[in-house]
Amino acid sequence: MSNQPSAAVIGSGFGGLSLAIRLQSSGINTTVLEKRDKPGGRAYVYEDKGFSFDGGPTVITDPSSLESLFKLSGRKMEDYVELMPIDPMYRLCWEDGDVFDYTNDNEKLEAQIRARSPEDLEGYRRFLEYSSNTFEKGYLELGHVPFLNFGSMLKVAPDLIRLGAYRSVYSMVSKFIKDEHLRQAFSFHPLLVGGNPFKTSAIYSLIHALEREWGVWFARGGTAALVRGLVRLFEDLGGTIRLNAEVSSIQEANGRITGLTTQDGWSGSFDAVASNADVMHTYRKLLGHTARGQRKSRTLNRQKWSMSLFVIYFGLKRVHPDLKHHMVIFGPRYKELIHDIFNAPDLADDFSLYLHAPTLSDPSLAPEGCSAYYVLSPVPHLGTADLNWDEVGPKYTDRILGYLEQHYLPGLKDDLVTLRTLTPFGFRDDLNAHHGSAFSVEPVLTQSAWFRPHNRDPKLDNLYLVGAGTHPGAGIPGVVGSARATASLMLDDFNLPAQAI
Repeated sequence: MSNQPSAAVIGSGFGGLSLAIRLQSSGINTTVLEKRDKPGGRAYVYEDKGFSFDGGPTVITDPSSLESLFKLSGRKMEDYVELMPIDPMYRLCWEDGDVFDYTNDNEKLEAQIRARSPEDLEGYRRFLEYSSNTFEKGYLELGHVPFLNFGSMLKVAPDLIRLGAYRSVYSMVSKFIKDEHLRQAFSFHPLLVGGNPFKTSAIYSLIHALEREWGVWFARGGTAALVRGLVRLFEDLGGTIRLNAEVSSIQEANGRITGLTTQDGWSGSFDAVASNADVMHTYRKLLGHTARGQRKSRTLNRQKWSMSLFVIYFGLKRVHPDLKHHMVIFGPRYKELIHDIFNAPDLADDFSLYLHAPTLSDPSLAPEGCSAYYVLSPVPHLGTADLNWDEVGPKYTDRILGYLEQHYLPGLKDDLVTLRTLTPFGFRDDLNAHHGSAFSVEPVLTQSAWFRPHNRDPKLDNLYLVGAGTHPGAGIPGVVGSARATASLMLDDFNLPAQAI
C-alpha cells in the first residue's frame, strides 16, 4: 500500500457522501463515482420552469449526525448549509376530516391527545418512555456499530428481547394506545424507511423519540442544498467526485478487490472499494463475474425487499398557505392497504399519501406567487406486482391529483405549470434498485443488524457497503449511521486512528 491509502465510493447518496467525507478527513485519498449528472442518489434534484424539486428524502431528523461530518475537519455546518426547523413535524389527515398536528411541542401534542382520547394520554406517556428506551439502545448505542458476526448479535439479544423487538411497531403502539387514529399516528414511521408497521420490529418505535429529541428539519434551498454542502465539504477536504461515471464492474483477484471500471472505459486501482449502490446491483451486476458476486446475489434474491414508491412532482401557479410542509394523508384503510402494498399482485383501489409542500418554508424553490410539491404513494415493488408503469402511471397520476384537488388543492389541474413522475421503473432504471424497491432490503427483525448485508463483505475483505442496504438501514439518519459504521471498519483496516465523532 502507498503512504496515502486510496478508496473509491460507488454512488453519491447521503451514505456514500458521508462515508467519503469520513475517509477523506482521515487521510484516505477518496474518489466518489456517480452514475448520474448530479450527486445525491435518491436525493437527486429536478428543475423545470423555475421550480426546484427534491427527488427523494425530505425529512431530516438528526442534524447532529450531519454536524459531526463537518466537525471531523474543524468546520461548521452553518458555513455550508442552513437547516430550518419544521413545526408541526407532520400534519396527519384522515378521510373523516380528523386532523392531528404531530408536533414537538409536548403541551400541544398532549392537548390534542387529551381532546381526542383522554384515556390514551397516560398510555402515550408510557409509549414515549418506551420509545426513548429503544432510541437509547437501538440508535444512540447500536445505530453506528457494525455487526460482523453472530456473536455480536447474541450480545445485544437480551436487550432486544427486553425491549420487545420480536413484536411489531403497530402491536407495541397498540399496547399503550387504544384510539385507532392515534395508533396510526404513532405507528406509521416504519413506512418512511421502507417497513411495514405490522411486521417491522418494535425497535423502530425509536423514530418517535428521535424526532422528539431533535425535531424535524429542512435545508434552505431544499435537500439538494444539503447534498451540495456535503459535496463542497468533500472537495474542500481534497476529495474527488466524478459525475456521469457509471461503474460497470468491480475487479477482484485472489480474494481482494483491486479496482473498478466505468461504462466509458475508465478504470482505476484502489486499496478499498465501498459501494453505496443498491446492494443487489453491487453483487449481481458489478461483481457478477465473480463466484462471490454470484453466490451473494442468490442469497439476496431470497430476501424480502421494501416496497416501491410512485412520486409526482408538480408546480402550481398559486400558493396554498393553509397546508403544512409535511402532510400524511391516510386513506380509508390502514392495515389492509399496507398488506396490499407489501403483498398484493396489483395496485389497490385506494391509497395513502405523503404530500410535501416545501415552498411554505422556502418560497425560493418556486417562481414568485407559485408553489412546488411532491406527493408520493407507497406501491408494491416490481417483484410483488409486475405492473407496466408506463401504462399504469398516467392513470394513477390522474387519480392522485384528482383526490388532492378535491380535498386539499382546489383548482390544482387548472393551476398546473409543470409535472413529472417517478415510478418503480425509475427506481429500477435510474437508481439500479432491485425490483424498483425504494428502500432496499425490508427492515424486518430477521433482516436487521447481523442478518442484514454487512458493512464489510465477509469474503472480500476490502469491499465495504454503505447506505440503506446495510446496517442500520434506510432514512437519512440510518444511512449516515451506516457511513460511521463502515468508516470505523475501513480506518481500522488501514491502521488509521478511529474517529472520535
